[in-house]
Amino acid sequence: MDHDCIDLNLKQAASAILPTEYGQFKILVFENQGSDLAHAVLIKGNVEGKDAVPIRVHSECLTGDALFSMKCDCGEQLEAAFKYLSKQTNGAIIYLRQEGRGIGLANKIIAYALQDTGLDTVEANQALGLPIDSRSYHEAAQIIKYLKIKSIDLLTNNPKKLQSLEKCGIKVRKRLDIKIKPNKFNSGYLKIKKSKLGHLLTN
Repeated sequence: MDHDCIDLNLKQAASAILPTEYGQFKILVFENQGSDLAHAVLIKGNVEGKDAVPIRVHSECLTGDALFSMKCDCGEQLEAAFKYLSKQTNGAIIYLRQEGRGIGLANKIIAYALQDTGLDTVEANQALGLPIDSRSYHEAAQIIKYLKIKSIDLLTNNPKKLQSLEKCGIKVRKRLDIKIKPNKFNSGYLKIKKSKLGHLLTN
């Protein structure tokens, strides 16, 4: 994972009101001139100039977020963030388009096939000659600054995400755990996230 903070040409491209099962949000879309992918931000309440704003920085996972895959915990983490924000006066979900820890959808599915042969999620990426985790949180940091948020409470189990945001000048007041109950399909994956990727999992 690259922790160097880069000033990216990120621009707000669209906004609208988005009612959801978990309350009403304002959705903003941000585009980067150097990429074809647009990022989405869902904002609850007023976050401008606020301290301790609960934030979930979520990397896209089509299989988990939209297709209800049980091989990972991504969709459940996203849902947990929505449920948490539904009880708060303000907050945001920053949805970054970096599928498969940055390797893209096709490579992710190829890696899934390798996992079916007995490799774990880290070994599968290595077998393909791909980075274990090439995600960047530079754009998330820039979005938080754009929203003029003073400090955040970060919903994450990944301390590297927190460190990356802090290196980009974001004041993280505290980390909020996301507790996910393992199932028979993702229990091994969660163990690897803890042992090899350093995620702070308590389940």
